Amino acid sequence: MRTLLTLLCLTLLCTCVSAQTPNSIQTANTLLQAGPMLGYCEQREVMIWVQTKLPALVKVEYTDDAGQTMTTNEVKTSRETAYTAKMIADQVQPGQHYTYRVFIDGSAVELDYPTEFTAQKIWRWREDPPTFQVALGSCTYINEPAYDRPGEGYGSEYEIFTSIDQKNPDLMIHLGDNMYLREPDWYTKTGYHHRYTHTRSLPEMQPLLARTHHYATWDDHDYGPNDSDRTWVLKEVAKETFDAFWGNLTSGLPTSKAESGFAGITSTFRYNDTDFFLLDNRSFRTPNDQKRADNKTVLGKAQLEWLVESLIFSDSPWKMVCIGGQVLNTVKAGETYVNLAPQEQEYLLRRITEENITGVVFLTGDRHHTELSERRLSNGKMIYDLTISSLTAGTGSSRSEKNTYRVPGTLAVEHNFGVLTFSGPLKQRTLKVEVFDTEGKEIWTKMLDK
Repeated sequence: MRTLLTLLCLTLLCTCVSAQTPNSIQTANTLLQAGPMLGYCEQREVMIWVQTKLPALVKVEYTDDAGQTMTTNEVKTSRETAYTAKMIADQVQPGQHYTYRVFIDGSAVELDYPTEFTAQKIWRWREDPPTFQVALGSCTYINEPAYDRPGEGYGSEYEIFTSIDQKNPDLMIHLGDNMYLREPDWYTKTGYHHRYTHTRSLPEMQPLLARTHHYATWDDHDYGPNDSDRTWVLKEVAKETFDAFWGNLTSGLPTSKAESGFAGITSTFRYNDTDFFLLDNRSFRTPNDQKRADNKTVLGKAQLEWLVESLIFSDSPWKMVCIGGQVLNTVKAGETYVNLAPQEQEYLLRRITEENITGVVFLTGDRHHTELSERRLSNGKMIYDLTISSLTAGTGSSRSEKNTYRVPGTLAVEHNFGVLTFSGPLKQRTLKVEVFDTEGKEIWTKMLDK
């Protein structure tokens, strides 16, 4: 009798579990707002970001190629942080590949695209650094007619994110204006959360988020109103929201906080043999229209000195400096560095020259066109400014400005994205720049020379 009762209970239990499984999956998928998105990637940690629609418990299971499964910390999402969660996969092994699944309130989310990552490899003192690719883009505008300006939508060709995903880059760096705050968004935390959520939830973006590691800096439109500067009263809210929605390794500088009372979002990370510096060109800048010239700044003194000293310290063959606005463009108009703070620009380039720093490439956005600028410094070293813009925001039909450092044939006035390929032996690392249109077709390709 006892055996019969046991079998009956097991049968009922299996029946109940079987009946609940589809509903559980449906509930988990219904609760998912955006993501998963891969954040920073290190040898011993990988960050995974998820946003839910309501308060929920979120965790991630990740499985190596041998079939061993591990689980991240579990995070309870809350309205205060727009229901975002950051889970840390802290049992990864260097160079190992993993597939992963997101669980919301105990049920697995089912997705129809790959969710996978590979921790950074140990290569130093063993072999040459691995070849890797980095996607670049800026200016992501996603239409929302109820809050947009009347008329034709400013955003279009969202399929560009599918084209980026098809290139299968290791990383993607978002170079500012990663979403466009509208007038109803500017003055409240609710507005910031709405705009970031609306953009991050774009269906075309989700597969790219799930298997490429994403890093970001900002420009004016994801910081505040157009041309925002250090006077912006909601910059604390801007930083809190940025930090909640992105997965950079760090955010802000203690020296900037000590100098100005605000840390900003400055960050840095190293991928294989290459250093990337994510600068904050909004939190410390003086107003664009300020007439007084002797203290005009884009970066602020603390961040500027941190950058110079970090470049001196770096042993990276290529040093990638990511900033929302153009650095080398010679046109004195708009938000070019030479127009906003010429003395600071001159100081930065002079210090790079004095310290004989090689392989510096500024990665910039903002301009709604793409171009490569190159300049030979007085010590004979080359320095570059690669502007990639825009992903989905409006573009002009032409550009008449005369940037004397522009490399002929690199101007692109259409939706586009960039891909950097780092390859070769340690002492002879090469950097190839490719620019593609919305459909993933090549616009131009260049090899950079130090």
